[in-house]
Amino acid sequence: MTELIFEKDVVGANSFQLPPFDGAGDDSTENIPGHLLRASLPDIPSVSEIELIRHFTALSYQAYGVDNGFYPLGSCTMKYNPKINEWAARLPGLTQIHPYQDPKTVQGALQLLYDMANMLSEITGMDHFTLQPAAGAHGEMTGVMMIKAYHNKRGDNKRTRMMVPDSAHGTNPATANMVGYEVMEIKSNDRGLVDLNDLKAKMSDEVAGLMLTNPNTLGLFEEDIREIAAIVHEGGGLLYYDGANLNAIMGICRPGDMGFDVVHLNLHKTFSAPHGGGGPGSGPVGVKDFLAEYLPRPVIIKEGDHYDFDYDRPGSIGRVKNFYGNFGVIVKAYTYIMALGHEGIRDACQQAVLNANYLRHHLQDDYHIPFNRLCKHEFVMSARQQMETSHVSTLDIAKRLMDHGYHPPTVYFPLIVKEAMMIEPAETESRERLDGFIAALELIAREAQEDPQKLRDAPHTTVIGRVDEVKAARSPVVKWEG
Repeated sequence: MTELIFEKDVVGANSFQLPPFDGAGDDSTENIPGHLLRASLPDIPSVSEIELIRHFTALSYQAYGVDNGFYPLGSCTMKYNPKINEWAARLPGLTQIHPYQDPKTVQGALQLLYDMANMLSEITGMDHFTLQPAAGAHGEMTGVMMIKAYHNKRGDNKRTRMMVPDSAHGTNPATANMVGYEVMEIKSNDRGLVDLNDLKAKMSDEVAGLMLTNPNTLGLFEEDIREIAAIVHEGGGLLYYDGANLNAIMGICRPGDMGFDVVHLNLHKTFSAPHGGGGPGSGPVGVKDFLAEYLPRPVIIKEGDHYDFDYDRPGSIGRVKNFYGNFGVIVKAYTYIMALGHEGIRDACQQAVLNANYLRHHLQDDYHIPFNRLCKHEFVMSARQQMETSHVSTLDIAKRLMDHGYHPPTVYFPLIVKEAMMIEPAETESRERLDGFIAALELIAREAQEDPQKLRDAPHTTVIGRVDEVKAARSPVVKWEG
């Protein structure tokens, strides 16, 4: 064997041996092509079982997640996922079925999907839902495709523009563009809300609709939402609801009652299924009655006590995903809703809003808060005063937070706030945890004045220090190099 280079290798540490092969029976290599057989042993390290377990356990500690600590990423809703949801999603009756089975043999799964669609309709004020889209941006695309199908069927083909606020999530303009629309940016006013004058000026018979998040990315509720809806509808457009921030209003008010025609939700954010790590997600889309014919097929229907897939949908935009959605994520979200019930969902919303305002109130003396008034589930503050007095940036503050054991909030977004830090505590965090986070940020604010270089060199206690983030993104090192 060639000399091994793995740092954990200790010759003779692994005493495990397979029994000798006698060449008899089905284990014979006679039927294996020669080019698939090894000429020499693989170069793998010799490590005892206990050292192997300790090695991978130590690596797992270096990965930060909600189970480790506070994760205040604004707009991303990184909240604790109750373990009962994971238990439910692993039930054999749900994991050991296949999308190609006859619907008669998976009636329980179809009932779960059917009931989930009805619950989401009730929560959002919509009339129909599809659970097919795989994630939030996929849901956006599905919803905007239905808006386009609606206008096309009416022969209103001149509507080639989609309006998007300047505070919107980046996926909104990207989605509109992907579906074939020209994006028109709507400005925010001095209160951080949609500028009605700009909206009126840009609304025309060439506009297909407006994509809007409410509350918006600044964590502020669009107080003029009904007037916004009236402007769009009177101009012949449709109103699209980006449901990324639904946890700020769920159980309190409904997008359907505000005038929205299409809604997408992020089950992996609002309804607790884990968010991040590349997925899987789930982005159901709800519509009002007049758009039901355009829903992706198949649609789950109930006839008597029987559930089935309805493929006979001539007006449908077609299938947007193989099979019918990310079933496991839907099960977790279904469990979450069933466990909480109406009052629990309302309480979760109120707790999320309370937590965000608690942080905003206690941090307003140390950081600039551009829209310092009642927020919903998140708020935006900035390092403007730290930059002006000590040349300490938002990035420096975020890196220093890591030394205190906290994941940084979302930084430099939304783009309309310079040196932005978008903070969302979610409803699952305790007051004690929030107090610790406040204390850390207060200390960092003092350090910015007294020892700014400490922040510029942060983090100091993490496994890896300050990196060249551009190089790390473009040329990542993804394997161990001796």
